[in-house]
Amino acid sequence: MNARIIAFCLWPLPALAQGFAGMGSDAEGFTNPVPGHAFEFPADHGPHPDFRIEWWYLTANLQAADGTPYGLQWTLFRSALAPFEAEGWDSPQVWFAHAAVTSEGAHLVAERFARGGIGQAGVTAEPFDAWIDDWRLWGPDFDDLRLMATGPDFAYDLALDAQGPLIFHGDGGYSVKSEAGQASYYYSQPFFDAHGTITLPSGVVEVTGTAWLDREWSSQPLASGQTGWDWFSLSFDSGAKLMGARMRGADDAPYTAATWIEPDGSSTAYTDGAFTAEPLEQTEVGGRTVPTRWRVTLPDRGLDVTVAALNPQAFMTTAVPYWEGPVRVQGSHAGRGYLEMTGY
Repeated sequence: MNARIIAFCLWPLPALAQGFAGMGSDAEGFTNPVPGHAFEFPADHGPHPDFRIEWWYLTANLQAADGTPYGLQWTLFRSALAPFEAEGWDSPQVWFAHAAVTSEGAHLVAERFARGGIGQAGVTAEPFDAWIDDWRLWGPDFDDLRLMATGPDFAYDLALDAQGPLIFHGDGGYSVKSEAGQASYYYSQPFFDAHGTITLPSGVVEVTGTAWLDREWSSQPLASGQTGWDWFSLSFDSGAKLMGARMRGADDAPYTAATWIEPDGSSTAYTDGAFTAEPLEQTEVGGRTVPTRWRVTLPDRGLDVTVAALNPQAFMTTAVPYWEGPVRVQGSHAGRGYLEMTGY
C-alpha cells in the first residue's frame, strides 16, 4: 500500500488541519500529561497506550576516520487510534518509523509502517527493545544500546554507551508547548558515545561520535492553531548542551522552551521567551522554503550562535514530510547538533 495512504489513515479526517499532523486535535478519551508526574524506570522507557502519540527518537553526529562528517536519525512512533490496548489485529496501535543518513552531499531516507498487536513492531521496557520489522534499538538497559536499520541505499549498525544521566525537560519532565497549556512528558539521554558502521552505495564506513535520544509522549502536544516546530539539539565543544524549541502558530509569536545542560548533567529549564531562534537563510527543498541557517540565543547563558545545516537538502520525503539533519554551530559557542523543522 502506498505509504502516503497509510499515513493518511493514521489520523481522523477532522484532525488533519488541527496542528501539525493532527497533533492539536481534541484528545477525548485519551490521558493527558499533568504536572508532578513521578517517572518510573525502566517502565517509562516502554509504551504508554492510554496516550495518543509517543516516540523514541535518536540522532547522531558522526565522523569517519578521515574526518568526513555524517548525521544519522532513527525514530519509532506509536500512534493510537483508540485509548486502550488489545491483542492481535484488535490492537488500535499504529507504528511507523523513519531512518536517515546525511552527509554534505547526500540525504538517504527510509520509512516503515506496522500494526500493533501482531509482533511486527513494539517496545518492551526491560530489557529495553524497540523494533519495527528488522529495524531495532535494543540493549540490556537504556544506557547500553545497539541500533540497526537498513534502507534501499544505506544501512547502519551503532553501539551506544551513555556517559551521563537522563535529562528532564520543562518542570521535571512536564514540557509545556503552548500558551493554552498543551504539554508532553519529555526526557532525553543526550550523553551517548557512539561507534559503528554506516553502509553507503560507495561502501562501508567506520564512524565514531555522539548521539542524543529523546523520549516523549502526549495526547495533544500542540494547540489547534500551532502549525509546526523548530527543534534544536546542540552539543558544544565545552561539553555543555542545549535543547531549544519554538512552536509556531499561524499568527502569534512562536512559543519557546529550552533546557541548558551542563557537562556534569545538571540542567536548567527555561520557559517561553528565554530562548530565541531567528531564521537567517532559506533553502528551496522538497517543494518548500525552509530555514537552514539560524541565529540562536539564550542570553542567560551568554549564548549567541549561528546554526547552519550540514546539508540544506536534508528533507524527509516521508508520508508526513519534514526537514531533519545535522548542523554546525559557530559564535559564542562552537559545536554541532541536529535540527528538526516541521510544518513548512
